[in-house]
Amino acid sequence: MSFDDAIEALSKDALKFVKNNSVLGLGSGRAATAFVKELGVQIKKKKLNIHAVPTSLQIKLVAEQAGIRLISADQIEKINVVFDGADQIDSQKNLIKGGGGALLRENILISSAEKVVIMADESKFVKYFNRTVPVEVHPFARNTVRKFLQKLGGKPQIRTIERGYPFITENGNIIYDCDFGTIRSPKLLSGRIKQISGVVEAGIFTRKADIIYKAKENGKFEILR
Repeated sequence: MSFDDAIEALSKDALKFVKNNSVLGLGSGRAATAFVKELGVQIKKKKLNIHAVPTSLQIKLVAEQAGIRLISADQIEKINVVFDGADQIDSQKNLIKGGGGALLRENILISSAEKVVIMADESKFVKYFNRTVPVEVHPFARNTVRKFLQKLGGKPQIRTIERGYPFITENGNIIYDCDFGTIRSPKLLSGRIKQISGVVEAGIFTRKADIIYKAKENGKFEILR
């Protein structure tokens, strides 16, 4: 038994939060991918009328292959349930997201959703955040934002892909992965980051999830409410 077994099991269990005639938000990552595949099977099996809004091209391709009907965020008034993963979850259930680069779209859906379901393996759970915070930045403000992040005590590094080229989000922006050390006041830090002109989104999400699935190494999972 492994994390993969636990993620497969929790993906099937999370289907109980899917109701007919609903609009879902689909996040990115390993757990979200597993859930989307199970969702496609469930829709076909029960002939459900489901529409979904993907937050990235990666999950859009998975959803299309699963036969899920997709719509854009500007075509709907509300999201019934968002299913997503997380890069870290602290003891207060705040999230760090953006490891895949879709933090802006993920936060838009999470902020507007009636219910948020987060799925992650137990290695992502910490007392205090201690990993880098993704910060999406307009390229025009690259240098000024870097200086302000440093004034906040951060060590920003521009995210790159192969051969050193900058990673560009689907919104045409760059990302700074910023090391703030141990973060004991995530809401305060997030607010300060977002006040910087040129910052589009910060990867600290303080909207609490309604349901959190914790995948365990023994192949089982735990549900936190």
